[in-house]
Amino acid sequence: MKRIFKQKSQLIAMLFVGLMIGCSSDDTAVLDTDNGGDGGGPTTPETATIRVTEGGASDDNFSAEAMGIAGETTPGRVIFTTTNSTQRRMYVTQQLPGEGAMIFDLPLTNKGTKADGSIDLDGDNRSALDFTFDLNVPSDISDGAIVYQFWTTTGKGDFRDPDKRNLLGDGTLNVGTITVTVGNGTNPAAGVRSFTGVQLFAPLADGSTPTFFSFLNEETYRIDVGPEFRAFWDFGYYYGAAGASAGNEASFASTSTYRASFGFDTMGLQPGADEDDSANETLNEGFFAKSNAFTAADFDNITMAGDLNSIVKPASQEVTNLAIGDIIEFEDNYGKKGLIRITNIQSGFTKDDFIQFDVKIQP
Repeated sequence: MKRIFKQKSQLIAMLFVGLMIGCSSDDTAVLDTDNGGDGGGPTTPETATIRVTEGGASDDNFSAEAMGIAGETTPGRVIFTTTNSTQRRMYVTQQLPGEGAMIFDLPLTNKGTKADGSIDLDGDNRSALDFTFDLNVPSDISDGAIVYQFWTTTGKGDFRDPDKRNLLGDGTLNVGTITVTVGNGTNPAAGVRSFTGVQLFAPLADGSTPTFFSFLNEETYRIDVGPEFRAFWDFGYYYGAAGASAGNEASFASTSTYRASFGFDTMGLQPGADEDDSANETLNEGFFAKSNAFTAADFDNITMAGDLNSIVKPASQEVTNLAIGDIIEFEDNYGKKGLIRITNIQSGFTKDDFIQFDVKIQP
C-alpha cells in the first residue's frame, strides 16, 4: 500500500509541475500584446483613443492614429467630458481615400440615432461619454488614409459644419480625429461625385413635395421634414407663377434665399419657435450661374475634382428660366464647386410638375 501511495504522490507532483509550466507559457502568449515584443505570441492592436474635455485638460488628445488592413477592423475609443454644459448629439464622419467626408454610422450597441443620423446622447452620456468600437477597413482599400471625425453639440448640428452648436474644443480645434492608415497611406487623386436623374418637384403650400436637394447624401427632401433635415438642403426648385417669382419659370434658389425668390410660404422651410436654438438657425447658401464655358461634352468628360477648379464663384443665389440642355456652374455653402445639367422639365407648379438633372461636384 505504501509503494502504491508513493507512486501516486509522485505522479500527482509531476502533473502539478506540468500544469504550472503549461499555464505559465500560455499566460506569456496571451499577455504579449506589445505588437512584436520578445514573447513571440499573438499581438493586440493598440486602441486609437481621442480624449476631449470642455474647457481643456492636460491629458486632452484631439487626434489618434492606427494602422489598418483591408477587410479587417481596428479598435477606436472616444472620451468626451463636459464640466458645465450638456452634450445632446454626437456627429461622426468618415473620409475614405480620395473622397470627401460623409455621414458615418458608428457601430455602437444600445445607442439610438436622431433622424439626421447623429447619435442621440442621453443619461450620463450627456456629461461624460466613453465609447469603444471597431472600425472596419473596406476590403477594396489597400493604400491610403481613412479619416474619422467626432464632435458633440448642444443641439441639432451639421455634418458639414462642426462649428455649428459645437460644445467641446479649445478655440482652435473643435473635433477629435482618428486616422487609420492602410498600406503606405498614399491617397489617390480625388475624383468627382456624380449623380444622375435627380428629380425635384414644384413646391406646394403644405411642403409635401420633394423640392430640395442635398449634395451631402444625394437625397431629395420634402419641405415639411425641415426640423431635422433643413441643414442638409443646398437648394430648392420652384416654377414661377406669381409674385416675386412671376416670369421666372423653372428656377433654382439656395435654401437661404428660397423664400424671397419663390415669394410664397411653405410649411417646414423656416425654423419654428419650438426648434433647438431657432433664433440662430442659418440656412445653406449656394451660388449659381448658367455656364458659357462648359458644354454638354465637357460635362461628360469631367472625372476629377481638379477639372472643376476653374469655376469662379457665381454672384447670385438663384438661377431662373432654366431649359433642357442648360449647364449650370455652382459653388455650395462649403466651397465645393460643380456643374448641373438640365435633362428634363415638366413645366408647371402642380404636384406632378418637375425638373430633372445630373450633377458633378467636388468631394
